Parts: sequence; structure tokens; C-alpha cells
Amino acid sequence: MKLLNSVTVGNKTLSNRMAMAPMTRSRADIKGIVGESTKTYYTQRSSAGLIISEAINISNQAIGSPLTPGIYTPEHIAAWKKVTQAVHENGSIIYAQLWHTGRVGHTLVKNGESTVAPSAIPINGQQHFTMEGMKDYEVPHMLSNDEIEQIIADYKQAAINAIEAGFDGVELHAAFGYLPNQFLADSANQRNDQYGGSDENRNRFVLEVMKEMIDSIGSGKVAIRLSPTSTYNNIVHQNPITQFTSLIDELNKLPLAYLHLMNVPFPADKFPHYPLNTIDTFGTLSKHIIIANCGYTKETGEAELEKGIAQIISYGTLFLANPDLPKRFELNSPLNQPDRATMYGGKDAGYIDYPFLDK
Repeated sequence: MKLLNSVTVGNKTLSNRMAMAPMTRSRADIKGIVGESTKTYYTQRSSAGLIISEAINISNQAIGSPLTPGIYTPEHIAAWKKVTQAVHENGSIIYAQLWHTGRVGHTLVKNGESTVAPSAIPINGQQHFTMEGMKDYEVPHMLSNDEIEQIIADYKQAAINAIEAGFDGVELHAAFGYLPNQFLADSANQRNDQYGGSDENRNRFVLEVMKEMIDSIGSGKVAIRLSPTSTYNNIVHQNPITQFTSLIDELNKLPLAYLHLMNVPFPADKFPHYPLNTIDTFGTLSKHIIIANCGYTKETGEAELEKGIAQIISYGTLFLANPDLPKRFELNSPLNQPDRATMYGGKDAGYIDYPFLDK
């Protein structure tokens, strides 16, 4: 089974080709510090060849959802060190997914501070979770060039902090409608300066962040996650094939660890200009290791590896509910079903109490 074969990412050899996908669990404390349960959660799942952490806020401004972790204070770093050490002791590799939510937040979550975005365009038709319930999205503050420079610096420092915390590398969360994805998308980015207008300009923010992180922590330790067909959080691309082709061409010039592609389903009748298969369309353009993500099973994951475009498959909810997922795949054992009511927030129930095969 290809899924259980080893593979090299950067300068690390993974024990198998199954990655644990990043999944927000909202179990940090009010200061964004992870605790003993988070250490247990990741340790339980260290049979994954690669663990990609839940999205981690790069700064206080970056926070969009309550009880999500940070990587920008000494206390954050110290808490994550316990997690990474435990994962390494159990034989896995762990990357930190670095997160700035941009306009996907609310002042009730940000202590009264405004959300930010490339342009002052709110998300419509969705609501955001706050500790006071679901709320309509607000009009974000349009970032100035100086503020953009500061956010790029925050990503750089977060990458440095992640390595100090023991992570083997970092993944830029440039998918699913968060800040980097907002810069990429026409629907969220209507700037007329060097960060908007043309494909080259809309790609600029992401590329500048990537280059700064590589310069700060070295080659083979920086990766990126993209979702060219996701329409979540009001993200629409007018010319996704030409834009993401251009972006990947530029990423090919950088010494990345991998490119993580989300093959997100979309209403094809509303977006006839979107590629039907992200992996087939964009994975073939990249010179880097491809991690394929979105709804894979054992069978479809194996079939994707057999095609030869992707070298790793990332699993989200399957790893959430099955801490020993590689063993279950190997033995063709039944799978635990995820409890969706406990995915976000709460305590240990639905977090570290999913049974192992031998229990």
C-alpha cells in the first residue's frame, strides 16, 4: 500500500504518506496557550507520517476565532515545545500552520479591534461564531502598505518562533478565505496598488510572505496550503487557472518543503471557469512534493497516489476520530465516526477520548 510507504519531505523522512491535516479545535485558553490535552491529542496521532498543526495565530491582530492558539509570545512557544517534543519522541514530524484570519473574524473576538483585509469588503451571507453567539460579519479595515509590511514581518517572526518551539517547519495557510487567500481573490481584493489588480499583484503578498519565512528559517522547511476552487468565506477567483498557474510558477523558484492542495468541491454550474480537479490541474505544474487534501478515503487516497501527481494524502476528520488511522488502514479495520458536536471547543470529550484499536 503506497499510503504506508515512507517519503522524504525537506530533510526529513516520513514513516508513511499519510498526513494529519490542519484542523481548528478551539481548545487553547483565553490567551491562546495550549495545554496538556493538546499535547495528548497530537501525541495520540503521531503515527501520521506528518502532522500539520491546527492553524496558529501569528499575532494578536491575526485572531479571528475564540480559543485558538498563538505562536507570538514566550508562553505560546513554551507550551508548543511540550507538544512538539512529545510528537518527536513518538516518531512523527510536525509542521506549524501559520494563520492570519484577516476579515474572517469579529470585534467581539478581537477585544474591540477591527478585522482587516486587502479591501474594505465584508463577508456576506455567512455569520461568525463569537462567545456571544453567531454574528454578522463587519466591514474590515483596509490595510495600508505599512500595515501589510508589518503583517509580513509577523509571519517571519512566527516562523522563527515555530522553529524555536520545536516544529520541523511551517505551512502558510493561504486557503479557505483567510488573509493570504483574500489577497489572492478578486472578490476580496480590489486594490489598485502593487497588491491588487493583476494576477502578479494579487499573488505578491503570498510570495513576499513565503520568501521572508524561507529567508528566516531556511530551505525545505516552508510550505503552503492553497484552495483554488474553494468559495467559502465569499472567495471568488475570476481567472483561477491563469492566476494559480502564475503563482505556482513563482513558488517553483523557491526551496519549499511541499505544496498542499485542497481539492474542494464547488457548484460547477455557477463556476464553469473553475478547474474540475485541483490536483490534476495544478499539481502537475509544481516541482515540489504535492499533498492532496479533501475528503479522501483509504481507497481514493491510494488511487490518488497511484496516479503519481500527489506523493502524500492528508486526512482531517478521519484522523480526528481515529488517532491510529494508519494502523486501521493497514489492517482494514472499522473506523470510528467523528462527533461533529464536539469538533470545536469544549474539553476532552471528542478531543482525546476516541478509542484506539487495542483499547
